[in-house]
Amino acid sequence: MTKIDWSKYPIIPGYDPVQCKREAHARIRKETEGMTDAEVREYYRCGAERFDEDMKRRRAELAKK
Repeated sequence: MTKIDWSKYPIIPGYDPVQCKREAHARIRKETEGMTDAEVREYYRCGAERFDEDMKRRRAELAKK
């Protein structure tokens, strides 16, 4: 079994992950309100593509360092 060194992950004072999740879900519900199922799927697909592009950019920046 792998042990995790939690000292690498400092606690962020004032950060509430559950509240962050609730806010994100509320934002998504608001943005997709009134959309058809196909439009909601497209919303998520575009979001996934943006995420992939951001990750590629971040990896390239880290590789330069």
